[in-house]
Amino acid sequence: MELETTEQLELMLKEIESWEKEQDDLWFWEKIGRIPFLILDKITPKFIHKKINLILEELGSYIDNGGKYLTSQKQVLKRFSKYNIDIDVNEMNETHSTIPIEIMDRVSQEIRKSHKDIATLQGATTGFGGFITLAIDIPAILGLSLKTLQDIAISYGYDPRNKEERIFIIKCLQFASSDIVGKKAILNDLKNFNSRDKEKEALSQIQGWREVILVYKDNFGWKKLFQMIPIAGMVFGAFINKQSIEDVAEAGIMLYKKRRIIERLTSHQLES
Repeated sequence: MELETTEQLELMLKEIESWEKEQDDLWFWEKIGRIPFLILDKITPKFIHKKINLILEELGSYIDNGGKYLTSQKQVLKRFSKYNIDIDVNEMNETHSTIPIEIMDRVSQEIRKSHKDIATLQGATTGFGGFITLAIDIPAILGLSLKTLQDIAISYGYDPRNKEERIFIIKCLQFASSDIVGKKAILNDLKNFNSRDKEKEALSQIQGWREVILVYKDNFGWKKLFQMIPIAGMVFGAFINKQSIEDVAEAGIMLYKKRRIIERLTSHQLES
């Protein structure tokens, strides 16, 4: 397979940098969604709060245990077979260095679509049960977000079993849910990510993970409000979940693709 030229890689990089500049403030509904959350949060039964916090704390161990139950490398790599590409799990990164980025993009877009469909169904299913099903839905959509980013990481040749990739994935989650100031800070933080000492940064990322969890709870304000109305809860639940995965997948694709492009450009420079 023919790989990209330096010129093609630079063009791809410019497109991603243009996307980065286009990232704007919080989505309108996310902003006003925090208002009903503050009100409804006070009337939510305590046992629901405890259930949500318990499950979120279990997911919060993601930095240490990697959430291995969330994804299957073999299943993701099988998606490349339709392009006549066989990838061994143990040689993933080496094999990806010989795969055109366009094919990685296609696989990641397939993941994006399939996970959006799952999120839509999940949101509709839990959208009619009020506070009870919300206790299930918030951790479920957070888990699906992690799975989406792990699968996208694999599609671009990065192993989410490595702690450094788990840190990068948390950064992607933060990016997807941040305002414009936060997005700029994260993009700046991700510069030269591959050359940094990620082990020393692991502890500081725990706080970032907690922030992600708080934002996920925070952004469900409108969903909580509309779950009081059964049909509206189903419709809005499906929409909110779909949009959440859409945002997460877009961030993951762009940021992982950027890393792959930069690595490939660096390789070209060393060869010339």
